[in-house]
Amino acid sequence: MSFILGISAFYHDSSATLIKGEKIIAAAQEERFSRIKHDNRFPKNAISYCLEEGKISLEEVDAIIFYEKPFLKFERLLETYLAFVPKGFLSFSKAMPLWIKEKLFQKKVLFDECKKIDKNFNNINKIKFCSHHRSHAASAFFASPFENSLILTIDGVGEWSTTTIALGNKNKIKILEEINFPHSLGLLYSAFTYYLGFKVNSGEYKVMGLAPYGQPKYTELILKELITLKEDGSYKLNMKYFNFATGLTMINKNFENLFGVKKRNSNKEGDNLTQFHMDMASSIQNVIEIVILKICRYIRDKYKTGNLCLAGGVALNCVANGKILKEKIFDNIWIQPASGDAGGSLGAALSYIYDELSIERHIFKPDMMNGSYLGPKFKNEEIKKQLEDLGASYQEKTEEDILKIVSKELSNEKIVGWFQGRMEFGPRSLGCRSIIADPRSEKMQQKLNLKIKFRESFRPFAPSILIEELKNYFDMETPSPYMLLVANIKDNLKIQMTDSQKGLFGIEKLNIKRSTIPSVTHVDYSARVQTVEKDSNSRYYKLIKNFFEITGCPILINTSFNIRGEPIVCEPKDAFNCFMGTNLDILVIENFVLYKDNQSQKLIENYKERYRLD
Repeated sequence: MSFILGISAFYHDSSATLIKGEKIIAAAQEERFSRIKHDNRFPKNAISYCLEEGKISLEEVDAIIFYEKPFLKFERLLETYLAFVPKGFLSFSKAMPLWIKEKLFQKKVLFDECKKIDKNFNNINKIKFCSHHRSHAASAFFASPFENSLILTIDGVGEWSTTTIALGNKNKIKILEEINFPHSLGLLYSAFTYYLGFKVNSGEYKVMGLAPYGQPKYTELILKELITLKEDGSYKLNMKYFNFATGLTMINKNFENLFGVKKRNSNKEGDNLTQFHMDMASSIQNVIEIVILKICRYIRDKYKTGNLCLAGGVALNCVANGKILKEKIFDNIWIQPASGDAGGSLGAALSYIYDELSIERHIFKPDMMNGSYLGPKFKNEEIKKQLEDLGASYQEKTEEDILKIVSKELSNEKIVGWFQGRMEFGPRSLGCRSIIADPRSEKMQQKLNLKIKFRESFRPFAPSILIEELKNYFDMETPSPYMLLVANIKDNLKIQMTDSQKGLFGIEKLNIKRSTIPSVTHVDYSARVQTVEKDSNSRYYKLIKNFFEITGCPILINTSFNIRGEPIVCEPKDAFNCFMGTNLDILVIENFVLYKDNQSQKLIENYKERYRLD
């Protein structure tokens, strides 16, 4: 059985994936090991972990597949600069030396890096390439539970493609239609992310979270000036307003003049978010949904296929995903949990296995992703050693005791760092590297944002709910194990606003109790839902079940175990450091329970200064 290693690197969210036959042995992002968020460097640590999990050396790997084709990307850069001459010379002069020195000869770069991991690795011909959007498409379709499906991939840009429509059938993928750079829905959303003062390739989810606080007042202006949208969902950007093709910024002065407000400086003291920024977030989110829904209706009508797979960075827009589901355009949809560039390592490997090697494809149920629990796991002996080396005070308990203790503490509004099993692959915490809390608490959202995560107060939190209780709390029946779908809460759980409350604007809406589960109810009565099943995460399921028995509530708040600017924790020591650097009350690492009050005061640090807040 062949071992295939997939690699994503050199742009953002570097990762590695190891597959044996058709089984994903391991997958992980480099950031989790390096502790540098969105780390784009060669994923040496992620590769080493994958090899360790597979119990093989790099030399024993049959093929190494990189997630894009550097020569095609170089072609795009050259043609773009030539098309915009003399604009873009500064950008061109900064980019070309790096390309000529390294990126154009990426095979040699990859080979040299592989040699550092395994000095016995000598066959450069094992290194192969897969196009960027084919990697995305493969990560979605081949990992899905569908024998055949349409595949919609939307992101910033790969080599040339920004949006692709493909058809997957058994073990083959055929690209049917595409939209090419500079016309990009992902870059349009990133341009607004930049305009609103958030970090590109990192803060897009902030725009999505901010949108419900505003009104889509600028939708028509955006559709009139910035993007031309056709009935089939194809689109073009008006490059008069953008600078990303040739410049060092996303937008230009024309963009600012169009809306009459300058780019928000998030670093400038006192320059806070205003109603304008909220309305702008709402407007671009609305435009993205309009375009995506139009594309979906077009491809469903044209290709007559009832299944849809989604990948690419825009597939992480769970609000838009929820709209596709709600509109019932397709019979079934499946979204790759690592839809961004991290998932490119998985897709590159899968594309080679099925497309190139033509291995017969078997369909895995519910999918191939193992609940996305594909990262490292730690034995109790390893955990104990790390805790003792750190000087931590801990108690070792049975699983039964842990479930009783933690569910009781959660019901008393304690906040718990929950570290169990294999680390998640992708940007979402799914109950193995999570911070969990009581969703019934009115103040828990604010407390988690300001005292634990050290982030903007407007950010919403996701509910983890027992799968069998889903239909009793949310307007959806489709399982959502990867936290990639947004749904409204049931009407009977809503608390209607008073007339005076309805008159409030922006952040003023934040502290209004909207439902019986206020800390996971966004200002528009929606939630980003994670369904939890016993078969996928037994201990997490049992914990929520215990909490349900105590409180009558089958839901826990689930947010990623990290602070703003920090990657999700990987090792026990990462979890302990975050525990001691925040206002977390309790830390549970496998069978070890740690109480904040029992820890030495000497171990407390100013954790915020360890990471650059993004």
